[in-house]
Amino acid sequence: MVEPASIVCKRIDKPVIFAKLLFMAGDLEAESSLERAFSWITGPTTPPRLEAAMRHAVFGGGGRVRPRLALAVASACGRGNVDVASAAAASIEFLHCASLVHDDLPCFDDADLRRGRPTVHVEHGEALAVLVGDALIAGAFEVIGRGCESHPGLLGPLLATVARSVGAVRGIVAGQAWESEPTPNLRLYHRAKTGALFEAAVCVGAIAGGGDPGAWLPVGSRLGEAYQVADDILDLVGSASALGKPVGQDARNGRPSAVQELGYERAFGRLQTLCDSMFTCVPAVEGREEFVGWAMNLCRKLFPPAEQCGVQRSNEAFLTA
Repeated sequence: MVEPASIVCKRIDKPVIFAKLLFMAGDLEAESSLERAFSWITGPTTPPRLEAAMRHAVFGGGGRVRPRLALAVASACGRGNVDVASAAAASIEFLHCASLVHDDLPCFDDADLRRGRPTVHVEHGEALAVLVGDALIAGAFEVIGRGCESHPGLLGPLLATVARSVGAVRGIVAGQAWESEPTPNLRLYHRAKTGALFEAAVCVGAIAGGGDPGAWLPVGSRLGEAYQVADDILDLVGSASALGKPVGQDARNGRPSAVQELGYERAFGRLQTLCDSMFTCVPAVEGREEFVGWAMNLCRKLFPPAEQCGVQRSNEAFLTA
């Protein structure tokens, strides 16, 4: 039986300390992976304004949560093929950045701030913003192809996983489209809009690391939903200066929200439940304890403390520490 996160945390002091080092190293590794991958999808014949707008979309901010997650899973599974893990992590982030560029467009959220800077369409124009999103989507698949040149057997599973995460069945295209439905299903909306790329991140990490992607899927699903619930909460209680993007967007644009559907305290309770259940789903791989410690550090940084949300601490869960 897998132990609850609160118990595991007390019994893996050394792995948690080691995980903090992995956490910091993951930042550098994710960034270097992106720089290398970006050099693959741009070049001397890329129109200069397009390349500048693409760089604006990818660099200069962002938590790199998804590529770091992919690399952490690959490491927990035994690392496997480093080049493949690096390429897969970068491809996931390119797709995420593309979705943000499109999400910010006037036809969707019409947002003027992202990662503390003007959005791509504000800085570079709407036409280039559309092309930036297109280029990053195409580039994500090119990066996977180049990363798998020495490991062709991994190409098919990786392509299928990543393509599914951006598709119309349960990917980010479906997530964006749910906003056009008169009565969107909140769980399906969250799973597609946000959870899909988290699921893809853990799966590509497992594939690259030599693990079982199916065993990791519940981890990505729960973490992705938790991330979106936290985002819904912070959209109400956060500030634009702290988050680097506009707040109050859900109410302004009539978007479905965990806070709107569940209320303030129940939404935070849902966040806690998702996080605790996510830790119990981590497969029993060699690097499980290190991954749990790494993920706890991640969640402390990402998710709002109970006091910020005006609710009482229900337990000693890591995210309220």
